Amino acid sequence: MPSDSPRAVVPLTPTGQPAPTQSFYDAVGGEATFQRLVDEFYAQVAEDPIMRPMYPEEDLAPAARRFKMFLEQYWGGPHAYSEERGHPRLRMRHAPFTIGDRERDAWLRCMRHAMDVVALAPEYDKAMWEYMERAADFMRNA
Repeated sequence: MPSDSPRAVVPLTPTGQPAPTQSFYDAVGGEATFQRLVDEFYAQVAEDPIMRPMYPEEDLAPAARRFKMFLEQYWGGPHAYSEERGHPRLRMRHAPFTIGDRERDAWLRCMRHAMDVVALAPEYDKAMWEYMERAADFMRNA
């Protein structure tokens, strides 16, 4: 089960001392980075024969907006998701969809592509990818 907050990536100064704290969200570029990640992800979803049917809306924009708000909040950015939608309740929100290994793998394939395009620094990519894998595993219900 994914935790409610990301693992901290603590940057060090050249002397090896912890640098002033900065959220993961800010360290990776803030809103612009998360917007690009979500845009790239949903571009893949729109073309994926496994993923696209899981999004019943004609327009993927509402789902993309919600996902961006969720990711931003999770990684230390604005709390718009909670303010608008309350607790994430990820499993409950995904319960109407059958999510097995095939769907998990398709979701991760779309996300890996998006993350590769965004090209975070290796330590941030590693932390985010580990979260994405845990979250995808947690969402399986079939």
